[in-house]
Amino acid sequence: MKILLLLAIFGCTQISGTSEIISPDNEDMTEGETNSDFTKSDTLTYLALGDSYTIGESVMEARRWPVQLAQALRNSVPVKPPRIIAKTGWTTDELKSAINEAQIDHKFEAVSLLIGVNNQYRGYPIEQYRKEFEELLIMAISFCKAKEHVFVLSIPDYGVTPFGQSRDPAKIANEIDEYNSIAKSICEANEISFFDITPISRLASEQPDLIADDGLHPSGKMYAEWVKLVTSWALRNLGE
Repeated sequence: MKILLLLAIFGCTQISGTSEIISPDNEDMTEGETNSDFTKSDTLTYLALGDSYTIGESVMEARRWPVQLAQALRNSVPVKPPRIIAKTGWTTDELKSAINEAQIDHKFEAVSLLIGVNNQYRGYPIEQYRKEFEELLIMAISFCKAKEHVFVLSIPDYGVTPFGQSRDPAKIANEIDEYNSIAKSICEANEISFFDITPISRLASEQPDLIADDGLHPSGKMYAEWVKLVTSWALRNLGE
């Protein structure tokens, strides 16, 4: 969950907080290049798609997990700051609409996807998530120069946060598990790497510093733990 300021992170009950799409300048490589074509003088590009968790609600820009990931790779792999298409409160259909509006006309060396918590929070039909998550994954694959450089993160369990504790945390956990099971199976069917960061999110029940000051979203410290899970895979796939 991209760290929020007690804005009911997910959309309908959102109160206030960071909501943005970040599109840094992208001096992309020629279309069709593969990772093997890159040298140290080249700069790899990365697109992160998602919601409040990807935009890093309630944390500074440098503490967002896509930004931390790019920084972690930078000593070994030349990676530009990520392009982020994400907003607090977005559901799968809203992310799809935003991607279409962005009219992405070039490919990236890496693409990540993390979406679905707001579908669960709003009580959307689970089959809607199944259908739209797969559509989003296919879109993510189409934006990447190499399919094996696409990766997905699971949805964190916000039921362990102070906000979630007042909203039937057991039900939240069960539903988040169901959503993640669907996402994982779709990733497996499409041969896409899936990183289960949900157990890390649940550590916040005993480690309050893993939660941002808004009482709902992950702190930069939790995002750093997510990044540790992804970094070795990213170095193998994007490194020399």
